[in-house]
Amino acid sequence: MLTGLDTATSTRSDSSKRKGAVLVRDNQSCLPLFRTLEDGDLVILLTPVVAPIVPGSRSPASRGVTSDPFEPLGRALAKRHPWIRHVPYTAGGGVTSTHVGFIKRAAAVVFVISGPPTKGQTSQVELSEIARSIGEQRPHIIVACCNIEELGILEADFPTIIQLPNYSPIELESAAELLWGKSAQTASTGPKLQSLMVSPKTWPIEVWNGNRNPIDGVHELWLECMPRKFYLNQFTFQSLLRRDGYAMHYVVREPETREILGFCATYTTYIGSGGESLIGSLSTILVRPSYRQRGVGLSLHNHALRQLTKTRGVDRLQLGSTFPRLLFGLPVDGASDEWFRRRGWRMDQQGPGAGQEVCDWLLRINDWLPRPLPATGGLEFRVCELPEFDRVLDMVERESARNDNVGWYDQYAKLANTMNVRDIVIGIEDETVVAAALTFVKNTGSPVAEDIPWPSAIGDDVGGVTCICITEPSPSLSYERDAIMIRLLDECIRTLSEQGMQRLFVDAIRGGDQGFQSTGFQKWARYRDIWRKA
Repeated sequence: MLTGLDTATSTRSDSSKRKGAVLVRDNQSCLPLFRTLEDGDLVILLTPVVAPIVPGSRSPASRGVTSDPFEPLGRALAKRHPWIRHVPYTAGGGVTSTHVGFIKRAAAVVFVISGPPTKGQTSQVELSEIARSIGEQRPHIIVACCNIEELGILEADFPTIIQLPNYSPIELESAAELLWGKSAQTASTGPKLQSLMVSPKTWPIEVWNGNRNPIDGVHELWLECMPRKFYLNQFTFQSLLRRDGYAMHYVVREPETREILGFCATYTTYIGSGGESLIGSLSTILVRPSYRQRGVGLSLHNHALRQLTKTRGVDRLQLGSTFPRLLFGLPVDGASDEWFRRRGWRMDQQGPGAGQEVCDWLLRINDWLPRPLPATGGLEFRVCELPEFDRVLDMVERESARNDNVGWYDQYAKLANTMNVRDIVIGIEDETVVAAALTFVKNTGSPVAEDIPWPSAIGDDVGGVTCICITEPSPSLSYERDAIMIRLLDECIRTLSEQGMQRLFVDAIRGGDQGFQSTGFQKWARYRDIWRKA
């Protein structure tokens, strides 16, 4: 999903007393730039994504402020030379293929550094080194908006360095004067390249067809935007997107280079067994870090919701997806909660679909703790046989509807008339099925494994369990729901261990934290369950 701004770095108090840009050195003899550049020569301005300076202060604002603080520098340079291309960069995203393309087209590179890195953050000086090596012999100019002694920048042997006390608008204007000279005359001819530093706008949306369009750009965007744990190889990622009939995906492209800047995956699937009501899933929105806060994500979000709402039968809209499952919901550890709140998605946890936590769990089978197993009377736990499948399906239909487990019925129904029926583990007393769970491992032809990629992405020794259905015990039965869950999981572990699995992945569990942790499970991923009526 979308991520927020990088944290701004602070400036030292001694440097903040000084005003105006200072030329520390210019071993390239490239300043002022009007002496070395001609009309039509492109200059790329690379600036960090940080919080603006508070008006009337020299300190960065809070994270809630999202305007770009380096717009004044871009505008000041554009007054002097119309061929300015202003491209942000982030510490997390680094120097991307977008930056590389513009650097190689530019006649000069101006690289702005806001300050030293925070703990765990990539140094902007290191990123500037990378940009400089890509630019080869092009003039490379550092604009450091802090005391350069904090950066170790002199030791890095950059040929041209300008120092500012901070990045307030008045200081950035002084940097523009030093870079170009005091003349603000604009050249009268030549094409103006559109600056990226404009107010958020509506971007044109294109349909992305997994059967016709190359996967490379979208897969690269996934890897760039998602945490490392959600790594998927290209083949798996492509198979999750190519779902004929109920998948529709969208992209935003850079108008000049046609590079993919944003991607949105959506699905429509049946809510239950009735085959009439659909859920529209806004599965993921990805925006290239250097293009965030430009309206790309908002354009994708609004377009996708309009299309889903217009789809006949869609009664519910959700963040995340049921099956196939890219992400169950909005990742709890992400930085996009507030962004989606502003778009009307509830996260007050005051009712269904309002942000309750749902977790994926991972267990090392040798850590499985519940011994002895709780008593469950005459209840037997084993794999399902073909004659029992219809009874299992009836129980799943009833319990899924009662507990609002969207899409679970279809996951079981896919196994009809296949040998994968034995992937179902059941709890049965006499002729009554009271519990069921789907187990799956990769390379067995299991359609469930094709819909939930994370066990095989974690490792070849990981088996999966999903869609755990347990009936509400009646007063005539002697067992408790928690006891059934433990016995059911124990049978799933035994079944998967016989197939060589050493770890167990259980997806999309609401609640039960204490119970799962007490039996050896660890949380693998946390999501917010968010949906609303269409």
